[in-house]
Amino acid sequence: MLSYRTITSPSNEILYKDKGSKFFGYAFPIKTDNKVKEFIKIIKQKHSNAGHFCYAYQHGIETPYYRASDDGEPSNSAGLPIYGQLQAFELTNVLVIVVRYFGGTKLGVGGLISAYKTAAKLSLEASEIRTLDILIPFKLSFVYQDLSKVMRIIKKQQLILKSQRLEMECEVVILVKKSNIKSFETTFEAFHKIKVEILND
Repeated sequence: MLSYRTITSPSNEILYKDKGSKFFGYAFPIKTDNKVKEFIKIIKQKHSNAGHFCYAYQHGIETPYYRASDDGEPSNSAGLPIYGQLQAFELTNVLVIVVRYFGGTKLGVGGLISAYKTAAKLSLEASEIRTLDILIPFKLSFVYQDLSKVMRIIKKQQLILKSQRLEMECEVVILVKKSNIKSFETTFEAFHKIKVEILND
C-alpha cells in the first residue's frame, strides 16, 4: 500500500428528500477524533432544530480506525449505511455527517438505510477526492558542516522538509514517499556521519 484516497477540503452541502424528510449531507477531511467533535458541533449549530445528526468516519492509513453513530435512529439504520459509502469510495481520513429533519411520514428501517446511504453517497460525490502518497517521516542528524550536502540531497530527491534545527549539531525531519524509501536509504548509506532514523508518526 503506497497511497490512499481521501478528501482535502469540506464538500458542498447536499440535500436529499424522501417522503417529506430532509437529509442534509456533509463530508469533512479529518485526522483525529478531536476534529470529528469540532465539525459535529459546527453542524449542530447550523441545524439547531434538526432531529438527528448521524455520522461515520474513518482515519488512519495502515491501521484505520472507524466509528459510526445512529444518533437515536433505529440501530444500524444510519451510521453503518454512511460508513458503507466510505468503504465503497475507498476513503480514509474522512467524516460524513447526515442531518435529518423528520417530515411527518415514517420511512421504516429499510427506508432509513436507503436515505442515509444516498445522502452519504451524494456528499462524497460532491467532494474532491484525491489519491495521496503515503509519506514516512525520517529524522536526519548531522554536524553543521554537512548541511549543504544534506540539503542538496533533499532537493535532488524532492523530499519534503517538515522541520529543521540548525545549530552545531543539526536535525531535520523530512517526509519520504513510501514508494521511494529504498532509493532514499541507499543515498544516505554512503554518508556515515549522517544518522538516519525513521519516526513513528
